Amino acid sequence: MKIAVLSEDTSQNELICQVLSSAGHACTSFVSGKELLNHLRQVNLLKKDSFNMLVIDWQVSDLAGEEIVRQARNKLETTIPVLFMTGRSSEDDIVAGLAAGANDYMIKPIRRGELAARVQALLRRAYPSQTVNEQIQFGAYVFEPRPGRLMMDGGEIDLTQKEFDLALLLFRNIGRPLSRSYIHESVWVREQEIPSRTMDTHVSRVRNKLKLRPENGFRLVPVYSYGYRLEQLSD
Repeated sequence: MKIAVLSEDTSQNELICQVLSSAGHACTSFVSGKELLNHLRQVNLLKKDSFNMLVIDWQVSDLAGEEIVRQARNKLETTIPVLFMTGRSSEDDIVAGLAAGANDYMIKPIRRGELAARVQALLRRAYPSQTVNEQIQFGAYVFEPRPGRLMMDGGEIDLTQKEFDLALLLFRNIGRPLSRSYIHESVWVREQEIPSRTMDTHVSRVRNKLKLRPENGFRLVPVYSYGYRLEQLSD
């Protein structure tokens, strides 16, 4: 999916686009409301395919969040989901954002796992026909995110939901060291703390159930004092 991200904070833009890219989406970032709206205007004039979703920081300085959503809705299909981010957790601000036409919200600072989960939930609701049979393949492994099913060489691997989420996270980041905190935020989204051994046990189960061994072309290794990395081995 093509997702537009609006934030004046370039580091926040980079973080969000990293999370969305890891989930298989195409991300385009903007640093002002006017820049985003001008882009949407040009897309309309040229009759090009536009974005499938908007992720908007509600506190940009050049335009109010309500105005950005209103104008964006005029240029996009009304079914396109809008997720807004805010540093204000008061009920009045959240109600105002949802009343303006946004579909969901997040309280800053952004948590990677929560962002990925909320984006995926909004996309599933907005585009059910495009996500119902979604498959992501890595060699002999075929992930079906919506039912939470993993196939290997045509046979289904019996996984819990946490094991599936962990396996998909590792495969989407092949070759990249993942910190324990990143894994925690991505897999145990709403659980503030988990025992250290819990993560290690899940990693061990994923390694064994998926047969992540050199003879199968993959190796799941610990990164000392940091986390884990899934490596794809050359033939």
